[in-house]
Amino acid sequence: MSKSHVGHSDIARFADERVNLKRDDATELRRQANLLRDKLEGYLADHPDFALRKMQLSGSLAKGTALKSISDIDVACYVGSTAAPAALPDLIAFLAEKLRKAFPNFKPEQVTPKTYSVGVTFMTTGNEVDIVPIIYEGDPQWRGNLISQDTGEPLMTSVPMHLEFIRKRKTQYDKHFAQTIRLLKFWAKLRKNENEDFRLKSFMIELIVAYLADRGMAMNDYPEALQQVFTFIATDEFASTIAFSDYYAMSQCKGGGEPVEIWDPVNCENNVAKLYTTQNRDLIVDAALDAGDAIDAALRTPTKGETLRYWRKVFGPTFDV
Repeated sequence: MSKSHVGHSDIARFADERVNLKRDDATELRRQANLLRDKLEGYLADHPDFALRKMQLSGSLAKGTALKSISDIDVACYVGSTAAPAALPDLIAFLAEKLRKAFPNFKPEQVTPKTYSVGVTFMTTGNEVDIVPIIYEGDPQWRGNLISQDTGEPLMTSVPMHLEFIRKRKTQYDKHFAQTIRLLKFWAKLRKNENEDFRLKSFMIELIVAYLADRGMAMNDYPEALQQVFTFIATDEFASTIAFSDYYAMSQCKGGGEPVEIWDPVNCENNVAKLYTTQNRDLIVDAALDAGDAIDAALRTPTKGETLRYWRKVFGPTFDV
C-alpha cells in the first residue's frame, strides 16, 4: 500500500481541523453541564429528600468521542423510583417541574419538556442541555432504568459503567481509539446526509470499534484502521454477535434473531440495534463496502489528484491535505 499522497498524519490533521470538537469548546460545554450538576447538588444539600438524586454528563461529550458539529449536551438525571411516574409523558413533565424547582433562576421557557427528555437552554450561549431521566432504586453503581427512545420499554443502564467501559479502552489503546470512532462517526453522518434511510447510531460505532480493538485491531495508522473496520462490516455483514465481558458473561446474551445484534456492554438483555431492519443492515454493509473500496483505491493510485478523489468518497468533497 502506498501512502505517499495521503497517510496517517494527513488523516490526523484533517480530523483535527474538520472532525474533532476543539478542546476549548469541549471544556466550555462540560462547564455548562457541570453548572447544572452543581446547582442540583447545592439544592440537594438543603433538600435531601428531593426526587432528583444525581446528574451526570453522558453521551459523546462525556466519552471524548464528540464531533465538531455536536448540537446538544447529553446529561442523565437519576430520579428516585418511589417518586417517578410510570408513564413516560408524566415522567418528562415531572422532571421538568423538578428542574424548575431546583433551578429557580432559570426562566420557564429555558426548561422545555420533549418526547424523551427535558431541554435546558443557557440564555448566554444558546446551548441546550438534553436531560434524560433514569429511574433509580439506589444501586451503588448507578444502574437504573432508562426509557428506550426506540421501544418505550424500560432498559437497565448505568452512565458511570458506560463511561468506564470507554475509558478503559481509551487508556489501553491510546488516543487512536477515540479518534477512529470520531472519523467513523463523521463518515456515518455524511452517509445519513446523502440518504435519510441510512442509520448507524454513534453508540453502535463505539461498540464496533471496541469489539475489533479487543480482538487486536491496530489503530495507530488511520487509513489501515478505517479499512479494517469497513472490511469487517462488509465481509461479516453483522453475522457476528458483538458483546463484551466487562460486566457479564457473553453467554448471557440471548439473541432474538434480529438482523443486527450489538449488545449493550452493561446490559446483556439490551440489543442496541434491536430495531434495525434487514434494509438498515444492508445499507450499512453497502456503505462500508464502498468506503473500503475507495480507501483501497486511494492507497494504490499513483497520483495525488486520484488519491484525493477516492478519499472524498469517504470524507466528502471538502477533504483535502
